[in-house]
Amino acid sequence: MAPAKQELLVRARAIKALVLDVDGVLTDASLIYSARGEALKAFSARDGFAIRLAVTEGITVAILSGRLAGPVKPRLSDLGIPRELAVQGSRDKKADIARLATRIGVAVTEVAFMGDDLPDLPALTVVGLAACPADAASEVRERCHFVAGSHGGHGAVRELVELLLVARGRWSEVVEGWAGGTAARPFFGKRDGPGRGHRRGA
Repeated sequence: MAPAKQELLVRARAIKALVLDVDGVLTDASLIYSARGEALKAFSARDGFAIRLAVTEGITVAILSGRLAGPVKPRLSDLGIPRELAVQGSRDKKADIARLATRIGVAVTEVAFMGDDLPDLPALTVVGLAACPADAASEVRERCHFVAGSHGGHGAVRELVELLLVARGRWSEVVEGWAGGTAARPFFGKRDGPGRGHRRGA
């Protein structure tokens, strides 16, 4: 295994919490407005599935965004991310990610953060694993330990979650669990059953 890959896995193995930006990470950074001026956002079901999977595997997931957006709240509720772990309207992401780490009960070096643009750099420089989507700003890509192959809003978060579970030696078992139909049922929301899990679990 290449040294760079081994170093990345060592970093990923130490991660206990995953913090995500919204625009450009959970979405493709497009801003669509309704006729009434409401901001609309599109989220990836694959990223949502990965977030629920990360939580099931004991990784705390939080949100750190520089914007205030109404559509984020129902999405976080759908994914089971507590309100106290969602910071919107951040103007100092370095300080806010440190506060989130304290709130979660981990060191900032045990946090993975995925961002995509210059306002994310202060937080990316202090976490244990800095990550970004493939279409992040070049200045961000240059400073990240992990650059996903997918764009923001199109599976980049899923790739990061897979990396974290591979580093923990859990990915193969998780895949086999789903392939064999033995994946833990608590993964699904209360209204979900087999065959409907991807509605709320994604």
